[in-house]
Amino acid sequence: MTPFDLQRMLLHDFPLMFVAEVALRALFAFVAVFVFLKVSGRRGIRQLSVFELVIILTLGSAAGDVSFYEDVPLLPVAVVFATLLALYRLTVFFMNRSTRFGAWLEGKPVTIIRDGIYELRSLDSLNISADEFFMELRQQGVEHLGQVRLGILENDGNVSLFFHEPEAVRPGLSVLPPEYRPVFREVPASGMYACSHCGFPQALETHQRLHCPRCDNQFWSKALATQRAR
Repeated sequence: MTPFDLQRMLLHDFPLMFVAEVALRALFAFVAVFVFLKVSGRRGIRQLSVFELVIILTLGSAAGDVSFYEDVPLLPVAVVFATLLALYRLTVFFMNRSTRFGAWLEGKPVTIIRDGIYELRSLDSLNISADEFFMELRQQGVEHLGQVRLGILENDGNVSLFFHEPEAVRPGLSVLPPEYRPVFREVPASGMYACSHCGFPQALETHQRLHCPRCDNQFWSKALATQRAR
């Protein structure tokens, strides 16, 4: 083998006209995926459910194979796309007929914030880091949990938030980055603090140490009470 052999690197043993065939195969794959999305009734793919993500990944695998491998004929790949479309339509049909089946396949929305504090059972079961979740809240204009009346994690991964009226905002755990949200085991001054784990607000005295009465966490962060900017 000759290093940096341009013929091997660019075409290997294929004739030059195979490049045109690859272009045709790529066009076929593009049209097949496009037709699938149009016929399946999806208007966008910004956020996919788990089931839809599996379908798209399978489509991508089939499209990639038919685009680059000369020994992959077009007709079997077309059958793959038709089968996936039929499976998608059949699954959606049963999901519309049975809420239990739909919940089993795609899961249910999960309440993660209620009245400015985390739902502990939901929080412990979610595979999501606090920093990642705080980033999602900041992007929706949240400064602290006390501004949120209800927070729901949807099936597609989006977070739906419902806010307190300005006069009903309560002290809550800051969602700012760690450099703006110091955490203490022994609080430096008297005031309102929020449990760093569940967000439970508690008045603490200077140098006081306290286990959270709700989740037994030992660390506290200064609670914020600012109203949400509109």
